[in-house]
Amino acid sequence: MPIIHFHLAEGRYSEAQQRRLLVESSQLYAHVLRCPMDRVRAYLQFYPQRLVANAGELVSEGAPDAPYFHFLVLEGRSLAERHALLTGFTDLIVDCLGVERSLVRGGCWPIPPEDWAIGGTPASVVRAAEVAARAATC
Repeated sequence: MPIIHFHLAEGRYSEAQQRRLLVESSQLYAHVLRCPMDRVRAYLQFYPQRLVANAGELVSEGAPDAPYFHFLVLEGRSLAERHALLTGFTDLIVDCLGVERSLVRGGCWPIPPEDWAIGGTPASVVRAAEVAARAATC
């Protein structure tokens, strides 16, 4: 279920920067959530600079890119884990892309296990033991 989306203005970052962000964010996700890497998904979504505004100014007209990210976790993940991911993904954007920290925004979307499917089956069924174990520690 670990899925991260990064929203960026296109044409601002090299292929090497993009690759590093995808790889290192995947590694961070797996580490913080203590989950197998094969569950992790990371996506970059690019927008034409003329369609991105920061503080009311278009990026195509000189405004700095202000990346935004959001990630999904199953409900039951601890506040400490969610905060570690919020901080970690922000740190990666700053480090990998060279963006000013104050311009980065991000959020976490916890999803009830019964509202998420894995191969067409609710996560509440597929991951029942894991979900129950997390609930027992909260």
